[in-house]
Amino acid sequence: VNTENARNGRKSIEFLQQSEEIPEYRGISSERLFIVIHFCKIISLPWMANSRDERSRIIKEISLRYPCREKIIQKLYQYYGSGDPFPPALYLYGHAVTGKSSILKALLAQLEGVRYLKLNVIEAYANKLLFETIAFGLQGLRLSSHNGYTYARRLDYMKDFLTELRRLDRSLGYVIMLENAERLRDAEQNVLPMLMQLPEATGQNISVVLLSSLPFEKYYFKTGMPSIPKLFVSAYSRDNMLKILSNDFPKIKQEAQRRASLAGTIPDRLELLDRTLTQEFYSNFVHLYLSTFWKVCRDVTELRLGINQCFPHYYEPVIEGTVEAHDALKLWRNISKALKTALTTLYMRLGNSNRDVDICQSQMQLVQQLELPYYAKYLLIAAYLASHNPAKEDKRLFLKNHGKQRKRMQTVNARAKVSEKMAVQLGPKPFGIDRLLAIFYAILEGEKVALTSNLLTQIATLVHLKLLAYVSSADASILDGTARLQCTVGLDCILHIGRMVGFNVRQYLCDFF
Repeated sequence: VNTENARNGRKSIEFLQQSEEIPEYRGISSERLFIVIHFCKIISLPWMANSRDERSRIIKEISLRYPCREKIIQKLYQYYGSGDPFPPALYLYGHAVTGKSSILKALLAQLEGVRYLKLNVIEAYANKLLFETIAFGLQGLRLSSHNGYTYARRLDYMKDFLTELRRLDRSLGYVIMLENAERLRDAEQNVLPMLMQLPEATGQNISVVLLSSLPFEKYYFKTGMPSIPKLFVSAYSRDNMLKILSNDFPKIKQEAQRRASLAGTIPDRLELLDRTLTQEFYSNFVHLYLSTFWKVCRDVTELRLGINQCFPHYYEPVIEGTVEAHDALKLWRNISKALKTALTTLYMRLGNSNRDVDICQSQMQLVQQLELPYYAKYLLIAAYLASHNPAKEDKRLFLKNHGKQRKRMQTVNARAKVSEKMAVQLGPKPFGIDRLLAIFYAILEGEKVALTSNLLTQIATLVHLKLLAYVSSADASILDGTARLQCTVGLDCILHIGRMVGFNVRQYLCDFF
């Protein structure tokens, strides 16, 4: 119902009573509906519900930008676009890079009469920063050289913050998006509960959206927490990721044509490029790409960056005429080297982002720029050995007195490995903290290193740098040894790290033993 419908009196009453979009109004008397419409006519609330066509247009437009998220978009629209007062707080949680803040921001940008503010709680490490950024940000004020990078008033206390919010324009709706909301648990006891009850404290149509990767059960205060709606954003499945990446085909094709034009490609090859780059050809590449990257990376941004690096190597042989577009086996063999290099440098965007993934020297420079501590390098080597060696071979590889091993035909045949069956080609396997530390102490060869929290912290640092990845549940911990990890570094990278510390990695790999 919009203002135009409200002015038409009886027509709006019939619209409300017969509307399938708003079943709550069915059965309500005409007199009571007339009061509602008259109220809308007088004050013209800017957050009143959009028409059905407007609702469909907004949801469809955002769904095209963020595929596989239709249900989340509809739910968020129900909270902020239906015309009802906003919920005092909403807890929106899920894994990282699942589109939580992007979808909500895109939706709020489409709604009239709504102001929103996005704030990372990590940046607001003090109450004063949190209060001033929210209160003055909703007024459209920003720190700049014109105001001397200071606000007109200081908001040191909660009462000052609430007083400033009461001065906001009451004809508008306000949404505050707080990323990494779990950091608010470390703030003063009254901050988070009060943020979840701002409409009651200020009289404004204001809502706080808490964005986090933790479930709401992790929040606990002695004074209690108000009940708020919770919305979980699930991680993308492999089929969802395939659909999302396949939708990028028009941009990928346009970028490929632009690169070819800048490189001075002859017109005949440009025409061949246009015929070769079809939706089916690109979808086959995405299938191949995900089969390599899906186990170690589910970040949409990182996967897209990897595609931008690897896809030119996939279609170049077709343009040169050396491989047919339908010969998937030859295309796979041709691109396997580029995929391995891209997999090795995943999450390690250091230096020039336009580097050629085929140049091995570039990879070595990336490893040198990491500047890992001495024992962290050995921990990374131990993690790679644990990921690419069977646990039953640890005794033979890392102990001097492991006993005699009889040579049998079964053993000889097992060692006659083809490339496809090598452990370094099959990908990393998960391992436990105990096994990692056992291999670490074995390869140090006599150095006495105490098992301290400082050493375990270096394992957490490797995880933070995306050189190691968790494969266990979120409740598992490195300190108690329940966490299971996986090494994401490639062979070339770990060989170079081994040379930096004077360690022969191949000597301790079953594939080269």
